[in-house]
Amino acid sequence: MSVANPRLAGPQRFGRIIVVGGGCYGGYYVRQLRRAVDAGAVRCARVLVVDRDPACAVAAAVEHGDPLVTLDVAEWRDWFGRNLAHAAPGDAIVPSPLMPHLLRDWLVDRARARWPERDVRTEPLPAPPDVPWQRAAPDGTHYVSYATWTCPINCIEPDVCPHTKGPRDWSLAPALRTYAERAPGVQQAFLFQCLHRAYGVGMIDVAELLAADAAIAEAGASGAAVDALVGTVSHCHGAVSRVVVTRGTADCRGG
Repeated sequence: MSVANPRLAGPQRFGRIIVVGGGCYGGYYVRQLRRAVDAGAVRCARVLVVDRDPACAVAAAVEHGDPLVTLDVAEWRDWFGRNLAHAAPGDAIVPSPLMPHLLRDWLVDRARARWPERDVRTEPLPAPPDVPWQRAAPDGTHYVSYATWTCPINCIEPDVCPHTKGPRDWSLAPALRTYAERAPGVQQAFLFQCLHRAYGVGMIDVAELLAADAAIAEAGASGAAVDALVGTVSHCHGAVSRVVVTRGTADCRGG
């Protein structure tokens, strides 16, 4: 089932666009975002690229003085831990196809800092979801896809699938929400959906991550246990797992 992207009604407006990785994928996304800005399809304060390599591909654009692009040299998880909680709701994230389950890890790190006396961990799914392709990783991440074929890296997941030539009548986010409602023990689901915004670039709204962090803090504030399904998904592909916070004392406070 196709899910409309309300941002596509007009020019896309953002604060910062945070690109995860400055290598070949990040470099491609930066070039496409520059074209989108030049064409008036995207408006943003800046494009901020995070990469641990100061000589990554994007560094050349920064060295040539592109006023739109800045590079922060840091490990992804460390950068998210220092900066994401202070990001503006109007910011957006461009994920890397090869990144780890970074958004889940940020929620885990936030919960551990909030409740140092409680066990905060990731766990495998209680049962496999009903999708055509899936693999469970040792760290509890469950990779899922509606595609049993190899998709091009720049596919924008249009309403007509480029591979099947038929309608794309599937979308992971609603399917996984239904799964979470039926999964034993799972109390809530946070699914960060990467949607095509412009010129082949998919993004996740930072506001969704901030809302998920606030919801976990509220759910566990009284000392109650938390069991949440957390996923980073597009229409066709995704990585999901459970974030579990054990019960605490009655005087626990969220932060």
